[in-house]
Amino acid sequence: MQTNADETATNRKYKNSVFTKLFGTPEKALELYNAISGRNYPENTKIKIVTLSDALYMEQLNDISFVIDDRLVVLIEHQSSINENMPLRMLIYIGREYERLTNRRDLYKEHKIKIPSPEFVVLYNGEKEMADFTEMRLSDFFELGQGVPNLELVVKAYNINKGKNAEMAAKSSALSGYEEFIAAVRENQQTMSLKDAVRVAINSCVGRNILVEFLTEHGSEVENMVFHEWNMQEALEVRFEEGVATGVNKLLALLESGMSLTEAKEALNLKKDSD
Repeated sequence: MQTNADETATNRKYKNSVFTKLFGTPEKALELYNAISGRNYPENTKIKIVTLSDALYMEQLNDISFVIDDRLVVLIEHQSSINENMPLRMLIYIGREYERLTNRRDLYKEHKIKIPSPEFVVLYNGEKEMADFTEMRLSDFFELGQGVPNLELVVKAYNINKGKNAEMAAKSSALSGYEEFIAAVRENQQTMSLKDAVRVAINSCVGRNILVEFLTEHGSEVENMVFHEWNMQEALEVRFEEGVATGVNKLLALLESGMSLTEAKEALNLKKDSD
């Protein structure tokens, strides 16, 4: 089993996001969970943070996991379009969580062991249009040639852009403040560089009594986190667009050479497999 020292060393390789920095404490995770779930757990409710170091993202940590009242809650923030493979990724994530939370030797005991019931939540604040709420199901991935699958996992996705799910945001000053901050950065970015947009947004939010303690204490760190996170996101989007453009050009070239559409697709797939 990984020791605390090993875990700390591992965490240094990955960068927190503003989301995980803000909501990664038991107090803020509890406040956020109350707002999302509609429950009203008191402030002294025991909550254990069990976030994995590198389960879903290579360099950026956008996930928070915690155990509360025999529930294992996995929260993911999305700032780009919703990843349709999230139920499958959550399945892999929860397997690693249960492996870490249980004693491997207990698995071989005769009597069943108890594990916390899982909940999966995605909080979306990207710029593409999305409904206030949607569900994604693992069962949609299965090839149903043999009837109903014996495994299900449901991911609840909430739009947390400013003005969306207002009732939920009203229950958490941290969540509503986070929405205001992200909206301010995006608005500022229309007329200034990302670095300046973040700095001005921080000063504006503090001046409007939004996330004052958090932004005052972690202002410079927040600047660095947003700059790294959004630049990485933009780089991935550009790389994707370049890949699509390259694929289209190769397909057109094959079609112009006289291949049929089916032959051209097969040729591209063969090249992809050999790379």
